[in-house]
Amino acid sequence: MTKVEIKVENIVASATLGKSVDLPQVAPALEGVEYNLEQFPGLVYKLKEPKTAALIFGSGKLVCTGAKSIENSKKAIHIAVDKMRTLDPDIPHEFEIKVQNIVASANLDKTLNLEAVALDLENTEYEPEQFPGLVYRLGDPKVVLLLFGSGKVVCTGAKTISDAQLGVEKTKERLSELDLL
Repeated sequence: MTKVEIKVENIVASATLGKSVDLPQVAPALEGVEYNLEQFPGLVYKLKEPKTAALIFGSGKLVCTGAKSIENSKKAIHIAVDKMRTLDPDIPHEFEIKVQNIVASANLDKTLNLEAVALDLENTEYEPEQFPGLVYRLGDPKVVLLLFGSGKVVCTGAKTISDAQLGVEKTKERLSELDLL
């Protein structure tokens, strides 16, 4: 398989604390938190290090976005939870963190004729009037790739970095097989 260098752009991870959180009570523990119930049903806590945003909901669910590594997304969730625990000591120390989505980009280093790709490649959607990229859905790994005429590719929906890598490599291989690269 042809190796393609990918760059992780964003990781979305979630955690469930298993207990509801009194948002007005824990908000003061988080410096620079945004809390406006009319606009959003949770707290938005932006961390500088790692540069991420944690969305914290009253249900006890947290969603971390913006991390460039799985390690940093977990670290950001732990930082937010540890700070919340200073005002609510009942927040559990043990909770599961799940990666929900990994977005990665790559460059195939060749321009693509998206109209030809749309005709020959299976499981694609291409409506240039609505979106300049071609949407390609892979079954294994279960990821979605956005292909652009420039040869740039965005892979989304991966749960692991290796799935993102494999999705991009399989796509490049399939395009080569069909003489589209």
